[in-house]
Amino acid sequence: MSDLSNKKILAFIGSYADSKDPGLYVCHYDVNNGGLDKLDQAAGLQNPTFLAVNEATSKLYAITEGMDSNNQRCGAVAAYDIDRNSGKLTLLNKENTVPAPTCHITLDHSGQCAIVSSYHGGMIGLSPLLNDGTIGRTSDIHYHKSMIAIEGTDAQRQARAHSVFIDRLNRYAVACDLGLDRLFIYKLEAEEHRLTLHKEVPVAAGSGPRHFAFHPSLPYGYVISELNATIIAYSYDGEQGELAEIQTVSTLPDDYQGENGCADIHISPDGKFLYGSNRGHDSIVVYAIDQLTGKLTVVEYASTLGGHPRNFAISPDGQFLLVANRDSNNIVTFARDEKSGKLTPTGSVLTVSKPVCIKFAAIG
Repeated sequence: MSDLSNKKILAFIGSYADSKDPGLYVCHYDVNNGGLDKLDQAAGLQNPTFLAVNEATSKLYAITEGMDSNNQRCGAVAAYDIDRNSGKLTLLNKENTVPAPTCHITLDHSGQCAIVSSYHGGMIGLSPLLNDGTIGRTSDIHYHKSMIAIEGTDAQRQARAHSVFIDRLNRYAVACDLGLDRLFIYKLEAEEHRLTLHKEVPVAAGSGPRHFAFHPSLPYGYVISELNATIIAYSYDGEQGELAEIQTVSTLPDDYQGENGCADIHISPDGKFLYGSNRGHDSIVVYAIDQLTGKLTVVEYASTLGGHPRNFAISPDGQFLLVANRDSNNIVTFARDEKSGKLTPTGSVLTVSKPVCIKFAAIG
């Protein structure tokens, strides 16, 4: 996150929505109480669920659904200009990406590429970001097929690419494949708009890795697994692009017996605490990160005060954590204690239909 002085902090929300209804929202973030106030909204996109923001150019990118030349559903991305004064969105272009609907988008740190993931298609795709902020035609697609024998699974096992996250040096990208129980590590060549498969990292069969978080300053990375409710901690060699497992922890209390599916994972800006979302238990699990070993210790399980916390975000100043509860149609704000990592509800709640993604940006 860039220097926050003299900049307006905005929060962008993506949701499940029909194209005729608003699906994208722009909100002002109140640094005093962590609350959100709507500034603008945009319709015209089918299920603009996941977002990425380029602060440097004041551009927003949203995945959506498109139609290919054969009138079949495919992935697409819409690019928007963000007005630096009002936050108002102006559509720049919409471009098809991969030949299946997508569930995630990320930008490389240089702002030259957008990478999308397709759960249903089992693939990831890279598209260039052009000088005017528009998204170009997809230049690279990788279909996931494991080169390593998959134990404990049947012949019906399918690739389910769920997300891609890029390390802080902008050298490697980790793709989480929920279906193959693999982390695919790609070498990123941003200027050439290209990814090259570098390594595969297997996780326990039936885990279902979903999202990944690189530590902001230390050589660690963490994956949250949807199906078995765990987080795996890794040491990360950023020069070689290698992950080595150091710990696996549950995201749930020992006495919880109900169904659960994990979703999102984030690390506080100071790198001291890690947070993960539980859908079913409907909580945010909080861990302290050992700064010497990278290992996790549970701090608390905080109720999200809503149903199905699909996604959440920590504010750029680290003071607040905001949770998008999809099934209860709300975004709930929690104050974050910087010393203990614990969360306390502030009473601020924004009503939004089926929110999925929250992204902060300092624009100015």
